Amino acid sequence: MKRIIEYEDYRKYLRDFYEEHKRIGAFTWRDFSRLAGSNSASFLKMVCDGKNGLSKLGVERVANAMALNGDELVYFRALVTFCQAKKENERKKAYEEMQTIAEEYKVRVLEGESFKFYESWQYPVIRELAPMMPGAKPLEIAKRCAQPITAAEVRASLDFLVKSHFLTKTAEDTYELADKVLKVSSAAIPLAVRSMQSQMAEFAKNAIENVPSEKRDFSGVTMGIDKDDFNEIVAELKELRKKVISIATRKKGGENVYRLNLQLFPLTNEKEA
Repeated sequence: MKRIIEYEDYRKYLRDFYEEHKRIGAFTWRDFSRLAGSNSASFLKMVCDGKNGLSKLGVERVANAMALNGDELVYFRALVTFCQAKKENERKKAYEEMQTIAEEYKVRVLEGESFKFYESWQYPVIRELAPMMPGAKPLEIAKRCAQPITAAEVRASLDFLVKSHFLTKTAEDTYELADKVLKVSSAAIPLAVRSMQSQMAEFAKNAIENVPSEKRDFSGVTMGIDKDDFNEIVAELKELRKKVISIATRKKGGENVYRLNLQLFPLTNEKEA
């Protein structure tokens, strides 16, 4: 069984703990729940199935049942918060605490580099721009960015992108795109993606006023649809993204870095049943 600091879902850890102890001896959900101080034989099974959550007291009792202490206990508390918190800032804070503990044990958990990559507009922009400017110094790259960024921030971004294998340094101040595939797989990544999407939405708003119309394309449609229509449109947008990526990657290199936002969201509240 893996150490708890390698998990991103506390329910998965609980189930693995149960399965491991069941494998090596007589151990039931009733036994597990009893160790956690519950009179309900199915309490922890319901938690693992996602039908119940853990209260603060429940977290401590379940942790005690699994003999967690020290950093593992701290990690477990943060892990439960990460999985159960409804507010994004609470989930993000819990995730960062988990990452801090994992790094102390030199464990790569929750696709940490990808989480950081998606947190800020700087990383994807610098990742695309640097290979277009072989030999360029950080200040030159900073001046090409439409959003304010310092040379020091560019240098820090480049160091991160190389260290995390998003870019490959081929010569002094010369980079090329690494083969690393960017994908949102971890449960933590959507938190960072939302942060970046908020930044990009603000940039799009500013572009309406500050970018000449011949250098941008903005359009939209307001429509009345049902759930089936929505799902079909989302599927079409997914295919469109694939086609756009194919066009953008069929030639090596480029001249400028663009952002494409595809936004489909409700303008009305759902109809009451």
